[in-house]
Amino acid sequence: MSRNRSREARLGVPKDTARVARAAFPKGNPYLRLRDALGEVYQEEHFACLFAHRGRPAESPGLLALVSVLQFAEGLSDRQAADSVRSRIDWKYLLGLELTDAGFDYSLLSDFRSRLLEGGLEQALVDLLLDQFKVCGLVKAGGRQRTDSTHVLAAIRVLNRLECVGETIRATLNALSGVAPDWVSAQVPSAWYERYSPRFEAYRFPKSEAQRQALALTIGADGHLLLSWIYAGDPPRQVRLHPAVEVLRQVWIQQYSLQEGQMSFRQPGDLPPGERLIVSPYDPQARMSQKRQTQWVGYKVHMTETCDADQPHLITHVETTPATVPDIRKTRTIQEKLSQKDLLPGQHLLDSGYVDARTLLTCQEQGTTLIGPVRVGLRLGFIYDRLGTPSGHMSSGQTQSGVV
Repeated sequence: MSRNRSREARLGVPKDTARVARAAFPKGNPYLRLRDALGEVYQEEHFACLFAHRGRPAESPGLLALVSVLQFAEGLSDRQAADSVRSRIDWKYLLGLELTDAGFDYSLLSDFRSRLLEGGLEQALVDLLLDQFKVCGLVKAGGRQRTDSTHVLAAIRVLNRLECVGETIRATLNALSGVAPDWVSAQVPSAWYERYSPRFEAYRFPKSEAQRQALALTIGADGHLLLSWIYAGDPPRQVRLHPAVEVLRQVWIQQYSLQEGQMSFRQPGDLPPGERLIVSPYDPQARMSQKRQTQWVGYKVHMTETCDADQPHLITHVETTPATVPDIRKTRTIQEKLSQKDLLPGQHLLDSGYVDARTLLTCQEQGTTLIGPVRVGLRLGFIYDRLGTPSGHMSSGQTQSGVV
């Protein structure tokens, strides 16, 4: 018992919390083992720069960081995560809290995430864990890692083109009303209140194509008029500089054509490429894309994890991009980031979308072996010859799954 007490004191776990947790989980628990192995995962000083040095003391940023990780791991809402801090003994053990600790208000989690993003420290949640895993020998350079991408849905409703332009002007008017209500009320005609008050997904659009085109032109003329008030008139400074105005301007350039004073709704073949096309005013960076049979609006996330047979599989890097960015553009970036962490793998398993001839040669020179499906063309066949791999039996366009 004395050895247990000294160990728990060293780990910073209150005595009563440790006693109850061990009684509740006599066969162990992942969160108890994590605390036993790593101690206090995140320190206050890691995130102190996100908070003011003066004023009322805030909740421990290290604690909020760890709760954010647990929340993501279990798929909990902010309110559910805050309730778990108050009620779950395994969380209290991992967080080093007294049994009587009442936790914190759930709104602090959203505020902490905002501070992380504004301070550019979101990657620290992974990197600080990796530093401790290195000390424990759980991750190292030269092993096997694999990378693949998956879709991330934007937190928006998918809109068709007519809904998009209507909702864009509606969102702009709402945003400007928040910073310059007197200017908006002085400019906006009374008909606009009826047209743009309800959300456009609830709008009853005309059934005939001619009537829908007429409505699109009406919305286009309204947006053009609003932009003329902003750029040709003398609005308050906060109106002209508001981000919603720039979104409106870009959407109107993409969706409408203005020639000799005549506005037209662009045909589908006249739209900009998908990597530039704004599909919602509420998330201007979200893009529509397709990977194999999956079509989505949002982003793409590239996950890299260890896959050595004798070690746990741990995520070593996460890279998020717009949905339309091809995988091949991120191969070198991912490997550079792994090298900066001193975690460059000896063998890197990749999908075919990540591999091209230049990448194969570069990685070979750096001592990393790429493993995965490779599309072999004339130039790539020549490179296989240079690397000592027979390619004479492959024709242009064939695919080989193997080691380079």
